[in-house]
Amino acid sequence: MELTLSRRLHQLTARLDRAADARLRTDAGISYPRFLALYMVGSEGADTQRSLAQRLGVSEPSVSRMVRVLADHEWLEVVPDPAGGNRNRLKLTPAGQQLAEIWGGEFEARFARLLDVAGVPYRTYLSHTDRLLDALNPPLSDKGVHERPQPGSALGAA
Repeated sequence: MELTLSRRLHQLTARLDRAADARLRTDAGISYPRFLALYMVGSEGADTQRSLAQRLGVSEPSVSRMVRVLADHEWLEVVPDPAGGNRNRLKLTPAGQQLAEIWGGEFEARFARLLDVAGVPYRTYLSHTDRLLDALNPPLSDKGVHERPQPGSALGAA
């Protein structure tokens, strides 16, 4: 069976994720999924457990366990939401910020070198990736809520 672009992208992402996980476990004492959680809190605005779960594509109970581990390692600070309720606010500690910055930069540099070796222009790849991500974002309606994808759109296509 010939691999399609979507499956090739999955293969690429899976190999990059496995390599990142091995490197982080050996050199930083953290798994790649936990590093991604720190990165999402520090760079992507995931400041609650719910928003972190949504960005990582995992359940809230799973994120709750992960947040506990990250807090135990003093990489993440968890504080009750001032608005009340059963929500917690997430914030990187200085150690968590340093870990996210150092390793985020390391992985970006490694990926840029990989693209260079493969002869793939970084800016072109970034531009195409941004266009694909934009196509996945559903349009906003006049009321500011997401509409369902329409048949024949990028998300509604069969």
